[in-house]
Amino acid sequence: MNDLTIALNAHPRLSRPAVYRLAEELERWLGSTEPPERLAARIGVPKAQLEKALALAAKPAQVAAAAAREREEAARLGARIVLAGEPAYPAVLRHLHLPPPVLSVRGELPPGHAVAIVGSRKADPYGREVAEVFARSLAAAGVTVVSGFARGVDAAAHRGALSAPEGRTVAVLGCGLGVDYPAGHADLGNEIAARGAVISELPFGAEPRAWHFPVRNRVIAALSAGTLVVQATPRSGSLVTARHALDIGRQVWAVPGRIFDERSLGPNALIRDGAALVQHPKEILEELLGVGSVPPLVDPTPIPEPEPPPGLAGQVLVELPKGATRAPEELAAAAGLAVDQVLGALLELELGGLVKRMPGGVYGR
Repeated sequence: MNDLTIALNAHPRLSRPAVYRLAEELERWLGSTEPPERLAARIGVPKAQLEKALALAAKPAQVAAAAAREREEAARLGARIVLAGEPAYPAVLRHLHLPPPVLSVRGELPPGHAVAIVGSRKADPYGREVAEVFARSLAAAGVTVVSGFARGVDAAAHRGALSAPEGRTVAVLGCGLGVDYPAGHADLGNEIAARGAVISELPFGAEPRAWHFPVRNRVIAALSAGTLVVQATPRSGSLVTARHALDIGRQVWAVPGRIFDERSLGPNALIRDGAALVQHPKEILEELLGVGSVPPLVDPTPIPEPEPPPGLAGQVLVELPKGATRAPEELAAAAGLAVDQVLGALLELELGGLVKRMPGGVYGR
């Protein structure tokens, strides 16, 4: 097991995007005599993040101790650590750009078909009932139900799957294993681990943060053949999950809702833009099990591209036209920013699926 990868993943002062890139690249550049600025640009991370990682790598005892703490916590919680590249690492996650380098897994990831069911934390009784009914029917047919362990639709989906005989479900967390979040869900987590798995890419004990959830949503989408959106507001993270699903060629289904309910605006907009409208679990089962694989939507971009993010990331994105490629130095000059700032913004955009790093260290949309 690679101690440095585990230690980087647990480092409290490294950003998640930087961790992904450093876990892939750092070892091959250890011992390089290149100036830190050039090496940071070559790897694609801000200089400050590279310096923190190099300082850690230069202290083998600290690396070993950090990795040992993660393993000890895994053992205490009855979990295990799986690294990208190991046989136990889910092959479907390799479809992601910048796949998580470390997973903590409590339970066993079930084989076979999986469908994500996502939606509002503030679902009404109708939304929770729909999530439970769909999850129960899918689980009874042998399909694993994947969701995000939040209140509302997520919890209803997990419980619906568990209510089916031998139903299986997987919860992807927006915090580290061992954190009581949402409060009061510990018993549900135990049930899920006994009939499926609870997983996180965050270090043990990591508290939930707003930016953890978009990262978690990528994993939900990648673990599933398709994503069902039940209730979601226009700015809901569920729509981020749907966009990630489409980006990697997976299906998106949506349950229509009342036009006067804000929680219906998300799924209704998905349907308007090309997502498959479903009103009964059999529609998903016929598509999923009848064909053997779920084809992507005919329209490759049914969800409009989101507005540029605020702050530096938005400034940088504006300077990168669609169909063009730019080096970080070019973007920095165009945006009037330091290269280090641009590299940090590019990592954020890359993680959100808005840009891609190309051979030669250039970026495109």
